[in-house]
Amino acid sequence: MIEPEVLDAGLGDADDDDFDQSESFDAQLPEHRYLDREVSWLAFNQRVLELAEDELTPLLERTNFLAIFASNLDEFFMVRVAGLKRRIVTGLAVPTNVGRSPHEVLSDISAEAHALQVRHAAAWTNLVKPAMARNGIEVLSYDALDDDDRAKLYTYFQTQVFPVLMPLAVDPAHPFPYISGLSLNLAIRIRNAR
Repeated sequence: MIEPEVLDAGLGDADDDDFDQSESFDAQLPEHRYLDREVSWLAFNQRVLELAEDELTPLLERTNFLAIFASNLDEFFMVRVAGLKRRIVTGLAVPTNVGRSPHEVLSDISAEAHALQVRHAAAWTNLVKPAMARNGIEVLSYDALDDDDRAKLYTYFQTQVFPVLMPLAVDPAHPFPYISGLSLNLAIRIRNAR
């Protein structure tokens, strides 16, 4: 149980008359007391990335944190960045909660997200993937597979992937197709051999 004198510690004997009511509470707060919500969200995702970079984090959890970071960043762009761009396009480019324009916030997001993506790639390439290899877990390219593995991969593609592929043409005769978010899409340019 907390003793009443502990709760009163530091309050002194000030009474209500000592408080200057003419000075508003907001004026007493620091000028930069609010955090930009988009930039602070990127800082949160940076902490997720730091868990992946931390060698004290168990190896498979590090791979999971890399995936969480990438998924979070995708969602951030689909929701937060899209919302900022929509505000600009619709003319509702009102300042954010910290008084910055959406253009300023987008500029900061671009720089910070790019830096985080570079760190993410470096964490995978230089830290996590080599650690996995040291523990007998390898991610191989198709060229590195032996004939037996290539045959298994071909069978998997023919039975599981090929049946669900949906080719769509994009040319002057066809409108640009709808591409859903959170799905894997592959664009291929075919040139006339003539």
